[in-house]
Amino acid sequence: MPTDPRALADEEFCYLTTVGRVTGRPHEIEIWFALGDPGRTLYLLSGGRDRSDWVKNLRRNPEVTVRINGERFGGRARIVEDEEEDDLARRLLVEKYERNPGSLANWRRTALPVAINLTF
Repeated sequence: MPTDPRALADEEFCYLTTVGRVTGRPHEIEIWFALGDPGRTLYLLSGGRDRSDWVKNLRRNPEVTVRINGERFGGRARIVEDEEEDDLARRLLVEKYERNPGSLANWRRTALPVAINLTF
């Protein structure tokens, strides 16, 4: 039985694996993440917005794998379009990673929020 993702919420990074839209091969990146409550939704921010390869990949095939501290979770990724959820994703990530007030203001404002609905 996989670990409850909430137990991993304080980990620094997660590893997101998408299916390459051209090659069909797994494509893994290391990325900051935050968990929404109750731990079934993982949020990411793409600084490259929809130009990022991983975003292009998940648009083609939203089925992804997330690894956090050796634990693997399946999931279905989506671009966050709801305004309330958009605000939540940005707030959670900045609260987790901002060390100096305002240092992530541009990233918070301009990045593309992505949600992954985790499956167990």
